Amino acid sequence: MEPDTVFQSPPRRRQTTSVRLKVGFVLARSFTLTAFAMFIDTLRLAGDETDKSGRINADWEVLSNTRQPVMSSCGVQVSPTSPFLDSIEFDYIVVVGGRLTEGVAVDKETLQYLRDAGSKGARLIGICTGTFILAEAGLMVAHETCVSWLHYVDFRERFPGLKVRADRIYNLDTTRGSCAGGSSAADLAAELVRQHIGYAAERNALEVLQIDKVRNAESLQSRRPLAIETDDPRLRAALFLMEQNIENTMSVSKLAMTLGISRRQLERLFFKEVNSSPALIYRRLRLERAKHLLRRIDTPLIEVALGAGFENASHFSRVFRRAYGQPPSVWRRSELTSESVGP
Repeated sequence: MEPDTVFQSPPRRRQTTSVRLKVGFVLARSFTLTAFAMFIDTLRLAGDETDKSGRINADWEVLSNTRQPVMSSCGVQVSPTSPFLDSIEFDYIVVVGGRLTEGVAVDKETLQYLRDAGSKGARLIGICTGTFILAEAGLMVAHETCVSWLHYVDFRERFPGLKVRADRIYNLDTTRGSCAGGSSAADLAAELVRQHIGYAAERNALEVLQIDKVRNAESLQSRRPLAIETDDPRLRAALFLMEQNIENTMSVSKLAMTLGISRRQLERLFFKEVNSSPALIYRRLRLERAKHLLRRIDTPLIEVALGAGFENASHFSRVFRRAYGQPPSVWRRSELTSESVGP
C-alpha cells in the first residue's frame, strides 16, 4: 500500500462538551448507501435545530485504516473522515454492510479493530449485512442478530450456531445492535437519538426526513412470505416463524402456543385470511426453500431435503413431485438450463 494512502497520524476533531451522542461508522465494500444515509442523516438532523446541521448534540466519523474512498453498491463513493480511533471515544461503532459478494467485505485490520472494540465493551451495531462482519469477527455469539429476510438463509448457512431472526426490523441490547437495513436504519438511529439526546431531537429529525411515524424494535419487516398480503399481525408473525423454522419445523400446536393463541384459533385465522390450513402453507414455504437450494447445482439432494425440513431425500422427492409434477432432479436441470440460456 502506498504511504500517501494511509493515515499517518490520527487528527483530532475539536469536541464540545455538549455532544451527547457520537458514532463511528465503518463502511464495508459495496455498502448500502441508503442505510448509511438514513442513519447518518437522522444523527445530523438531531444534532441541531431544524435543518442547521450543526454537530451540537451529535457527532460522527467515518473510520478507516486508509484514506481511500469506499465504493457503495450503487457506485457512489464515500471518503473516510478519520483513521481508527479508540472505540471509547464513541457511544457506538456502526458497521454498514451491503451486497454479499465473493470478495472480502473488510480487511483483516478492520476486523481486528472491531474485535478490539468489542473486548473494550464498545457498543457495536451491524446495519444491513454489517451483521455478517460482526459475526465473522466473533462478536455476535451471545447476541440475537436481526437480518433482512433476504439474507436470512445466507446468515444461517454461514453462522449456524448463532441466534438470528428476520421478522423484526432491528434489535438492540446492551452492547450489540443489528438492523435489517434500508429505511429501518432511520428507526434504529431514532431510538439512539431518543435515548441519548431526547424526544424533541428525534421528532425534529423524523419530521425533516418526512417520516410520519417511527417504528420500534417490535415492528415487523414488510416481507410477505409467499406474497401473502395481510394486515393481521398474528398471521404475519406465524408466517415469519415458519420461514425461520424451515430446517427444524415446528408443529402447528407449537406455532400457536408461541403466538399466544390456541391451535384452533390459528387454523381459523389461516382459513379466514388465506383460505388454507397452516400446515399446507408451511409446506409451501418449505418447498419454496427447496427450490432455492436446488438452484445451487453443487448442493446434494439430501442436503436440499434436510435444508427444507424433510426427513430424507425420498420423502422430499415424493412431496416435490406431487406439488410440481416432476422430480426435484428434473426441475433442477430445467431451471438451470433456462437460466444459462437467458432471455
